[in-house]
Amino acid sequence: MNAWINLNAIWKIVAVGLLTGAGLPALFALALRLLHPPAVLSRPGVDQPTAGPAARALAGLLLAVVLAAIGWGISVIVDHR
Repeated sequence: MNAWINLNAIWKIVAVGLLTGAGLPALFALALRLLHPPAVLSRPGVDQPTAGPAARALAGLLLAVVLAAIGWGISVIVDHR
């Protein structure tokens, strides 16, 4: 490490960027998949699977995490003293 490159700071920036740039959209996509399971190829007239109560609860928790991260990010941006 030299005076021009701070590897510790670069590592922190990359980690937070990956977490928020790829992690939050992945959690959102997982929550949507839990709420709407994939359709099953079946005979006409057969009901498609629906999300159970455990899947809905987990999806709600994941969406709450995503909303909390968005709120925290906005508060960090707005409170720049």
